Amino acid sequence: MKFETTINEVSTSLSLDKENGAIFVNDRNYNYDFEEIGDGRFLLRTGFKTYILDNVSINGTEVEFTLNGKWVKSEIKDEQALLLSSLGFKVGSGNTQGNLKAPMPGKILNIMTKTGEEIQAGSPVVVLEAMKMENELKAPVTGTVKNINAEVGQSVEKNHVILEIEPIG
Repeated sequence: MKFETTINEVSTSLSLDKENGAIFVNDRNYNYDFEEIGDGRFLLRTGFKTYILDNVSINGTEVEFTLNGKWVKSEIKDEQALLLSSLGFKVGSGNTQGNLKAPMPGKILNIMTKTGEEIQAGSPVVVLEAMKMENELKAPVTGTVKNINAEVGQSVEKNHVILEIEPIG
């Protein structure tokens, strides 16, 4: 699983091999162990170093947390976001109003939520087929699904509002 993270305007490429407990950071290999220790706290071990992650907050592609007590703000792009970015599509946390828009033209294959349902930011909610690939679209915010503006089998254009989500908070 490939990612790119940007912290303090410095981009880092990550590739995660969960099965073997390995992470590649800018093509350097490290073994890691990641576990939740309760109350939303996590331990990250790499080699002989141990890090405590706490106060984790996710908003779209932005993740904020404390790392050994120091605040870190990061933008994280997953494989889908990296692909879209390489094709010239804008990705990021611009969906903060709660609208899930189609990042490219495509066909709706699955809608995994319904009106009135509460969903978490980052949870998969729609599968969009585009360029002969199935793309899992994730909720941009935590909230309640207010409207679903598409149906399974429907073709949508780029920026079509598929879901309207009433943010919580």
